[in-house]
Amino acid sequence: MYSQYGLFIDGSWTFGSKSGEVTSPVNEKPLGHVPLATIDDTQAALDAAANALPKLLQMGGFARADALHRAADEMIRRTDEAARMIAAETGKPIAQAGREWSLACDQFRWFGEEARRIYGRIVESRVPNGRFEVTREPVGIVGAFTAWNFPAALPARKLAPALAAGCSVVLRPSSQTPGVAMVMVDCLRAAGLPDGAVNLVVGSTADTYARIMADTRVRKVSLTGSTRVGQQMIRDAAETVKKVSMELGGNAPLIIHDDADLDAALDLTVPTKFANCGQVCVSPDRIFVHETLHDAFVEGFIARASKIKLGDGLHPETEMGPLINASRLTEIEGIVIGAVRAGAQIAFGGKRPAHLNSGYFFEPTVLTDVTDDMKVFAEENFGPIAAITRFSSEDEALARANASDMGLAAYSFTRSPDRARRMAAGLKAGMVGINSFALAAAEAPFGGTKHSGMGREGGIEGIEDYLDTKLAQFVF
Repeated sequence: MYSQYGLFIDGSWTFGSKSGEVTSPVNEKPLGHVPLATIDDTQAALDAAANALPKLLQMGGFARADALHRAADEMIRRTDEAARMIAAETGKPIAQAGREWSLACDQFRWFGEEARRIYGRIVESRVPNGRFEVTREPVGIVGAFTAWNFPAALPARKLAPALAAGCSVVLRPSSQTPGVAMVMVDCLRAAGLPDGAVNLVVGSTADTYARIMADTRVRKVSLTGSTRVGQQMIRDAAETVKKVSMELGGNAPLIIHDDADLDAALDLTVPTKFANCGQVCVSPDRIFVHETLHDAFVEGFIARASKIKLGDGLHPETEMGPLINASRLTEIEGIVIGAVRAGAQIAFGGKRPAHLNSGYFFEPTVLTDVTDDMKVFAEENFGPIAAITRFSSEDEALARANASDMGLAAYSFTRSPDRARRMAAGLKAGMVGINSFALAAAEAPFGGTKHSGMGREGGIEGIEDYLDTKLAQFVF
């Protein structure tokens, strides 16, 4: 499955001296073996990235744009290969995998255009016959670290803006889902970027992350991962004063107001909650339903959840796949058990499916009588658990929704334009969806506040963290 790829260093695929096994979350069997980088491999990737910087700068924005569009063309041509790789490694349904790859393609299209629009400006000087000139320059080498839950979208959100800005990149994808990042990097290779512009290493923290973070030539690091890992990266980046941007955990509230369109809310919420088996950082975790709609909402939620087909993501009829690994399955089981012990009720699901004897499957689960202090509500569950509670007033819902250290996404369903505006203004999150969960788009800034991270990916804001601002004063 990985035989034509490996580590990508200085424009070539290499297989290194060590390897690791990638396991299917569907059947717990090996998918294949991938090379693991040594410290020397990571050092070679960093050296290659350093050598590529002047070549990328010399290309200019228009030539870099053309290369990113060629990469997108190649990615589109290889959609079937990439979607099957995503589905095999993560277990997510093939249709969801295809949409994710399409979102990744969009990143290269969008930032290909942004490469042509790296603007500066002229500022009048107080010095006679003088002027200020403000320009934007690439920050330098970028270390990019991505998680397993969106193995195509997450690398694309980092590679596309970095390359558009003229930065070289050392990408370290998750060792649980490295294959689709390899396909993406191979598309960039085919696009004709300079050798060393993109490098890929897979391996242990000591052999990859530590070496990247210690290198003073790496001027920017970008992470998608847990808050705990993000906190450690901030500490490590301080040693060499690197720029840091990161998208971390979420614990998104969803408020269903008394004037919401109930059927529309349910039709959108159920597939969103159980997409990728709930392993989505912007998934609605804390569901607040007005007391007048609560029972009908729960009934409708269960009716829809009960129809979800579990199975192998490579099978076209599958609507929900497994959790990523055994530890996640154990964690989800523990969260449900803990919630029940604390007084929550299992309205639907709550266990491993009886008809699936292998893999890390867990039923779509609905919990009611949930209180705000329960772990399932107070922390991101990152699984197929819909935790539902009641509220009485708009002010109460808003206060409870904001009572979290996380601030990635938040959602509200209402028919009232005035209330919609109040929710958009009052919810403390980097992204707010009103009657919608569609937040991830290349043209829109994606990111959070508080413990959910810093910086933005996507939109015109997405390239900012990969650029330094330079001021020059000219006097003639």
